[in-house]
Amino acid sequence: MGTALSSFPTAGWCSLLRPQEGATSAPQRVGRKPSCLPPLLPLDERPFRPIRTSLSSPLPVTPLLIGRRHGAAPAARPPALSSSHAMAGAIASRMSFSSLKRKQPKTFTVRIVTMDAEMEFSCEVKWKGKDLFDLVCRTLGLRETWFFGLQYTIKDTVAWLKMDKKVLDHDVPTEEPVTFHFLAKFYPENAEEELVQEITQHLFFLQVKKQILDEKIYCPPEASVLLASYAVQAKYGDYDPNVHKRGFLAQEELLPKRVINLYQMTPEMWEERITAWYAEHRGRARDEAEMEYLKIAQDLEMYGVNYFAIRNKKGTELLLGVDALGLHIYDPDNRLTPKISFPWNEIRNISYSDKEFTIKPLDKKIDVFKFNSSKLRVNKLILQLCIGNHDLFMRRRKADSLEVQQMKAQAREEKARKQMERQRLAREKQMREEAERTRDELERRLMQLKEEATMANEALMRSEETADLLAEKAQITEEEAKLLAQKAAEAEQEMQRIKATAIRTEEEKRLMEQKVLEAEMLALKMAEESERRAKEADQLKQDLQEARESERRAKQKLLEITSKSSYTQSMNSSTTALPTDLPSFNLISESLSFDFKDTDMKRLSMEIEKEKVEYMEKSKHLQEQLNELKTEIEALKLKERETALDILHNENASRGNSKHNTIKKPQAQGRRPICI
Repeated sequence: MGTALSSFPTAGWCSLLRPQEGATSAPQRVGRKPSCLPPLLPLDERPFRPIRTSLSSPLPVTPLLIGRRHGAAPAARPPALSSSHAMAGAIASRMSFSSLKRKQPKTFTVRIVTMDAEMEFSCEVKWKGKDLFDLVCRTLGLRETWFFGLQYTIKDTVAWLKMDKKVLDHDVPTEEPVTFHFLAKFYPENAEEELVQEITQHLFFLQVKKQILDEKIYCPPEASVLLASYAVQAKYGDYDPNVHKRGFLAQEELLPKRVINLYQMTPEMWEERITAWYAEHRGRARDEAEMEYLKIAQDLEMYGVNYFAIRNKKGTELLLGVDALGLHIYDPDNRLTPKISFPWNEIRNISYSDKEFTIKPLDKKIDVFKFNSSKLRVNKLILQLCIGNHDLFMRRRKADSLEVQQMKAQAREEKARKQMERQRLAREKQMREEAERTRDELERRLMQLKEEATMANEALMRSEETADLLAEKAQITEEEAKLLAQKAAEAEQEMQRIKATAIRTEEEKRLMEQKVLEAEMLALKMAEESERRAKEADQLKQDLQEARESERRAKQKLLEITSKSSYTQSMNSSTTALPTDLPSFNLISESLSFDFKDTDMKRLSMEIEKEKVEYMEKSKHLQEQLNELKTEIEALKLKERETALDILHNENASRGNSKHNTIKKPQAQGRRPICI
């Protein structure tokens, strides 16, 4: 079902062109201004056919008949031509007129609106829907074309462009440009297994996100917060508190208005809860975040369902839902839980006659279900959606085609390559962070050593000052000791003189003896004082020696610290240069190559099984987190603002009903469930 590139008409061209991989040219999206003029197309791929003209036979010039004035001489006639000349002129004239008829084909302008851009094309009048659809898919680089279609509106009714019908034969507006919306027409049962290309996943993500925000798909409040966190991860990448500060989601539309009005919570409170989930998604690329978004959204009850208003034979108003699993009949007030479902594998035939639509079950014992729609055009659209969904339903249960197998193999290789690239970048980032941490540690150590050196210098200076003071004090003590010794000598001399001059009377002798005794006592005291001063001088000398020894040790420690500082600076320079050498790691990692053979395929299969088990565990953890969030915000809910869908969803959740088990209920209740 893939689109063949050879079927792309060469006469089509786009009004704004830009180069694209795998194609000679591609249209520039109108929503984005091109930075430079697009290159010209080769001559063999120009979107026009030149008018062929004959160089040997120019167009004949018809002579003008000019009236003459009254009385003027008649104008001279041209000379008569011979018969051969006249025949040659007639042939040349006929060839020239036939070449003028071969004009450039008539074209009209078409505007294609996708979920994130607009494009304009110039199409030929004779083009069919398939030609335009192939042109758009080729421009987008889309190969999974069976999910998409071109949608337009007729009198407030949605319609899809038919592939085998001319574009202008549809009931499209006559004014140019003719606008079509490139949207997903059919939805997958399992997005992770069926959506292979990244562009396909991105288009589905944008469309489902818009439907949830526009409340075309009902989403519970706690699931809305989780989906919003994945949408933020897909847009902003990993959470960084230095970049993603408070208020960075103020201008983003992330939650349905119904959810915002249901709770007494400020935008800052919603942002806080979304950011808390967003921070847990670190390491997920954009395509992974979008796929996680789709995996959660595909379990919502209204996901992928097209609703149509119908009436049964009794005139009761009902809703018909068409999705990837089958046909469902709903009550108009309850679009979440169908009253009855017809799986595609249990339907034998679907047909319509005028406004009456008929569903014939595979089991002939079950009654045929008939209903009426409002317009014949609606029945055509219902049948078109039924045929497409049934074809995809049967196709999923068969072996993949070669094209799909090739795309899945390429997707696996691309995923493995991206995984290796992310691992390489993660390793480089880790090495760089370790180098920065080592550099910071060395810088911190260097600062610490500098502080120690400064403190050692200060201690050395204090030691030198103390040593100078002690030396000065020792010198003063020595001078005092010398002075005392000199006084002791003078006292000894005085004693000798007194002894020599002791004469005459006994009284004088006694007095002299008393003086001698006093002189001896004074001399003894002087000797003791001198000895004490000498001891103090020795003690000061010893203190001076110890001060000089401490000064010598301080100088030695300062030299050791200075040598360590020089070594640390050399280490710091080598560590700082480390990140510049990291690109050499790229050569090693980039030289690796993988050959995906049978063993690799088996290993990938085992990894896929392992991922499934991890996904189940993660889903259980995710459900617990959703329940916690629901319990947390339940106290802020405003009961009076609950919509009918909120009440129905709460009832279904309390009963344990989901979109997957409602299909089997009619079969368990009986084989004649069509009493509506």
